[in-house]
Amino acid sequence: MALTVEQKAQIVKDFQRKEGDTGSSEVQIALLTFRINDLTPHFKANPKDVHSRRGLLKMVSARRRLLAYLRRTDAEAYRNVITRLGLRK
Repeated sequence: MALTVEQKAQIVKDFQRKEGDTGSSEVQIALLTFRINDLTPHFKANPKDVHSRRGLLKMVSARRRLLAYLRRTDAEAYRNVITRLGLRK
């Protein structure tokens, strides 16, 4: 199930750098993480859904690139994001 407008607004509010920030790396990573986590049960129920899995892999790759960029440019923000989202255990 897709993110609702309220859920997306809450995620943006939680991860934005300043008021009105909707496109920073932190916000994009958070939105991708919640979309990825939302799709996980679908693939457990539908293991042969290859077409949707391709979309999932594209989202994972985009998140990986954004995380690499954030680690390169602002290490403190990178550590903050991965701990808040529970990535990189």
